[in-house]
Amino acid sequence: MEIQFLGATKTVTGSKYLLKADKKVLVDCGLFQGLKKLRLRNWDALPIASNEIDAVILTHAHIDHTGYLPLLVKKGFRGKIYGTHLTIELCKVLLLDSGHLQEEEAYRANKFGYSKHKPALPLYTRLDAKEVFSHFEAISFHKDFDIGEFKFHFKRAGHIIGAATLRVKHKSGSILFSGDLGHDKDPCVLPLEDIHYADYIVLESTYGDRLHKNIDPEEVLGKIIINTVKKGGTLIIPAFAVGRTQNILYYIHNLKKEGKIPDIPIFLDSPMAQSITDIMLENFNEHLLDKKTCIDISEGVRYVRTVEESKKIDGYAYPKIIVSASGMASGGRVLHHIKAFAGDEKNVILFVGFQAAGTRGEALLGGKKEIKMFGKHVTVNAKVISLSNVSAHADYEEILAWLGKIKKSPRKIFITHGEEKASKALKTKIEEVFGWECIIPDYLQVEEL
Repeated sequence: MEIQFLGATKTVTGSKYLLKADKKVLVDCGLFQGLKKLRLRNWDALPIASNEIDAVILTHAHIDHTGYLPLLVKKGFRGKIYGTHLTIELCKVLLLDSGHLQEEEAYRANKFGYSKHKPALPLYTRLDAKEVFSHFEAISFHKDFDIGEFKFHFKRAGHIIGAATLRVKHKSGSILFSGDLGHDKDPCVLPLEDIHYADYIVLESTYGDRLHKNIDPEEVLGKIIINTVKKGGTLIIPAFAVGRTQNILYYIHNLKKEGKIPDIPIFLDSPMAQSITDIMLENFNEHLLDKKTCIDISEGVRYVRTVEESKKIDGYAYPKIIVSASGMASGGRVLHHIKAFAGDEKNVILFVGFQAAGTRGEALLGGKKEIKMFGKHVTVNAKVISLSNVSAHADYEEILAWLGKIKKSPRKIFITHGEEKASKALKTKIEEVFGWECIIPDYLQVEEL
């Protein structure tokens, strides 16, 4: 058995791992995001022809794990794409949105002339994304399924709804893919399940160098909202459509219900997030919120469905909360809201998740007073804050606790899906605590298992 690392090496994006034995199976098929040198990899050919890949298995639906699928199919992939039921349902929404954003970015680049390419072309389109759907096949948690000599098994990862860890058995050994591991204080997602053995582990390290602060995010969010309202400002929350949006709306719902914040308008300006919320309403057995709570949260939010409605809310002078994707401010409607409100110091931009290197979110949190959007520079006078303890990723103590449940020492751990500093920090901690061999693989590195 052989593994090749086609992404998520010393970065948190582009997750792709190629397993080879009698079959060639791609575990995750993500898009590179953030730094330009990484995004350019999306345009490069894979080291294997798409039509030579027998199957794809997805750990969860986030675009950094699934966003390359339309290109894979466009380039000739004809096999099955396996995931849990909710991963597939979420993928259908996220991939269409990703195709739309690709088209929209190319349209703007051509309209305003800020691309070096003439004409600028989308990486793929909504139609390309839709072509992926016929390849999907849902697999239940805790059920073995075979592809050639490989035997696969999903367990809950606690990251977002539908997210899984993936154990692979082969006659030459077993390997576990962590996917993205969830934070154990998530109020909505069913918790991470234990593992007990694996010869090899491919382990995410997004927060491998940090701990979540011991704070109540709901309480901190309430204080931010009150302070913003007192100044007559608007609170912009760039939030990932899957997971973070639902958590933030849950916290706001509780704060309003308990009378801890004023009854100000809350706009959910993300058709994708609205679709995800609808999926949660249809699948109560797959998360921790009951039906009444979900309905109450939805009824307390004003859904912004059209582009015209989205533009209108920027003109409303009263205090308000706008929750909109994307969570790293890398695209989507939230950019228009940041552009509209960033210049006024009474407003607040609140980030609620990890910000990858090279994204606007990282630049804003780093204190940049000017950011580039739509080919123009936007001045930032608004207060920029990060709300900790709402991440969908486990911190290093949670990762170590999860690894501590393993009953037999693995032969080797491959540390991926983290900036280099975070991966190195987690490597050191695992070696100190367990004495296990850890490797931080390079892009395109091959390992015999």
